[in-house]
Amino acid sequence: MREERLLERIRNWKKHPERRAKQDPKRLTDSVLNHLQKILNTRHGTVPIAEDFGIPDFTEFANNYPDSLRGIERAIRNTILRYEPRLKAVRVNFLPQEEDVLTLRFQIIAKIATDEINLPVMFESIVDSEGKIKLRG
Repeated sequence: MREERLLERIRNWKKHPERRAKQDPKRLTDSVLNHLQKILNTRHGTVPIAEDFGIPDFTEFANNYPDSLRGIERAIRNTILRYEPRLKAVRVNFLPQEEDVLTLRFQIIAKIATDEINLPVMFESIVDSEGKIKLRG
């Protein structure tokens, strides 16, 4: 049941006793996706657990756009590596687009690595004009 974070496991422990011994790749991927959504929509300095939890405010990068894209990629990657330990070999790449200039798209490629599973995954993140990040996998 390591595909879920601790609080998710506790919540589901009584609901689904048949799942206790097996890892389900779909549940694992969904759990990682949900956790990334929370991490990437949290700004530095807004939670008491760690000053650097989450990502910096991307409006700081706007002055140097498009030169700042590598910095945004790096910020997303470093945050994932630090706060989502189930993901390994993380790469973040900017996906250029012409149809909507007010959003930024990034591709996140990684491997979900547990004792039993080594699963390649790919997510797409969309940063809208308000700085909110939506993920889809």
